[in-house]
Amino acid sequence: MQTLPIGRYRFFQRLQPISVLNRIISKKTSGCLQVFSASGTWLIYLEEGKVIYACYGDNMLDTLLSKLQILSKQIPTLNAEVYQRIKTIFDTSIDNKAIPHLDYLAICWLVNRKHLTCQQAKLLIEELALDVLTAILKIQEGSYEITANSALENMPQFCQLDLSALIANSRSRVEHSKKSTDVSARKTPQQDLDTATESSHQHHSETGNQGTEYHPENQKQVYTILCIDDSLTVLAAIQRFLDEQIFRVVTISEPVKALIQIIRLKPDLILLDVGMPNLDGYELCGLVRKHTHFKHTPIIMVTARTGLIDRARAKMLGASGYLTKPFTQADLLKVIFHHLS
Repeated sequence: MQTLPIGRYRFFQRLQPISVLNRIISKKTSGCLQVFSASGTWLIYLEEGKVIYACYGDNMLDTLLSKLQILSKQIPTLNAEVYQRIKTIFDTSIDNKAIPHLDYLAICWLVNRKHLTCQQAKLLIEELALDVLTAILKIQEGSYEITANSALENMPQFCQLDLSALIANSRSRVEHSKKSTDVSARKTPQQDLDTATESSHQHHSETGNQGTEYHPENQKQVYTILCIDDSLTVLAAIQRFLDEQIFRVVTISEPVKALIQIIRLKPDLILLDVGMPNLDGYELCGLVRKHTHFKHTPIIMVTARTGLIDRARAKMLGASGYLTKPFTQADLLKVIFHHLS
């Protein structure tokens, strides 16, 4: 089947998912398979025909949280406190636009914090992949495209799942529910629901570009500086030190909300306090660096800790530089312009 440039064309044709998936297996495809229909979007990340990860286009974090609740009955480390912390750190409700791959970052965080083992992460990803494939196999009309680049590059991998085995298990699920699916597909309300869903996705796409996201190319002389510190005094000082004609300063005093704002605002430079409650600067720096969009964004650790161990830890987690408290306006401007030049 011909690959459609889905960003430019919004039409669907008869789709044979099994044929598409078998072609991926035979060619040992690497990259991302994106499948589109009127009722949803699904993504499967691949390496030489093996599944690394699979997810829905929207609301994947909610699905992940549901799976974690089920797993918590078997895994003691997935307690209520961990579940709530995942919701707090990776919650996307403050932004109408879907932020990609926060769900995968959440899994990386769980493994890094030893709430999940690598084997448990593999089982979790396999269960999510089965859900995604089961949905894809039910599609009768839609389209797909395969991109060579994977957004999960340079992130930890926990598995390479056999796509053939996943297809077989997913087909069993589809066959089991085929009768009820066929009945519901003939109902006008279901058709109305599909139409409404597609309309919602189109509206989401159209309005997504009208938000308040900052675009540096429109104001090349203005840099967005994101300051994360639980001290309002420090945030006020930074805002006072930086000329508003050169810098757009955004301040955040709640570190658990910072990751969402970083992804939404895409700052030119991040000033990050080390000693913060609930989520310290080192941990947040590591999470940001795991996101491919921020591999090269300057992250300056702002702290009174000047020891070699602290500096080494910051460097290992991907920090670009250090700003020691207390600092003067000259100190701040020197480190900012050094990393923006």
